[in-house]
Amino acid sequence: MAADNPTLGALLRGLRNREGWTLKEMSAKSGIPVSTLSKVEHDRLTLTYDKLLLLSQRLGLRMSELFAEPSEATEQPVTARRSIGRIADAVRVETRNYDYYYLCTELRRKRMIPVLTIIRAKTVEEFGELVHHSGEEYIYVLKGRIEIHTDFYDPVLLEEGESIYIDSNMGHAYLAGEGCDEATVLGVCSSADEGLMQSLMTLHGDGETVARNGSKPATRRRLTELEVRSDSSRD
Repeated sequence: MAADNPTLGALLRGLRNREGWTLKEMSAKSGIPVSTLSKVEHDRLTLTYDKLLLLSQRLGLRMSELFAEPSEATEQPVTARRSIGRIADAVRVETRNYDYYYLCTELRRKRMIPVLTIIRAKTVEEFGELVHHSGEEYIYVLKGRIEIHTDFYDPVLLEEGESIYIDSNMGHAYLAGEGCDEATVLGVCSSADEGLMQSLMTLHGDGETVARNGSKPATRRRLTELEVRSDSSRD
């Protein structure tokens, strides 16, 4: 992606500046060490989806506000706003199992969080502990096939064009299906009551993964707009 695309570090730094917090103050409020926050703001470290949800809870913010660029204009009541989701404008967060591309990041206080995700893990053993968090989510398979494991249901295989809607509180894991090196899905996550958002499990260890700058390694292809032409997040 282009170098001038918004990064998680820039958005987090903008949030801190808008609130007038020092790194130490933000650390005390979020429970994340000063050194970690500093690395995130300088794009040398990033956070998993679950850590970001926990961060939003502790700061008393909507998850979507962490991915909203600052605006000098006075906020108006929502009437008929819209946002075009393009991969070139997405905020990317990488983890061991997934690459997340957060779409429509200029909108604040979104009720839904659209995320394009590349899935790489192929087995539950490779994935690790199942993930759970508050809210609900909808996943639509754009490319490849995926295998979904949950706490209460037998694993299910979904092909391109198929989808699933689940309670996110239920432990779940999305894996690349047999014969796929990786799969691409469009997800929409939503939480009915963010005030009740609970502390969430991290995907791996402390829930942090080193951020990569520039393009992906040669063995990991990049998404293009052609691959997301079926994006259903638009109104």
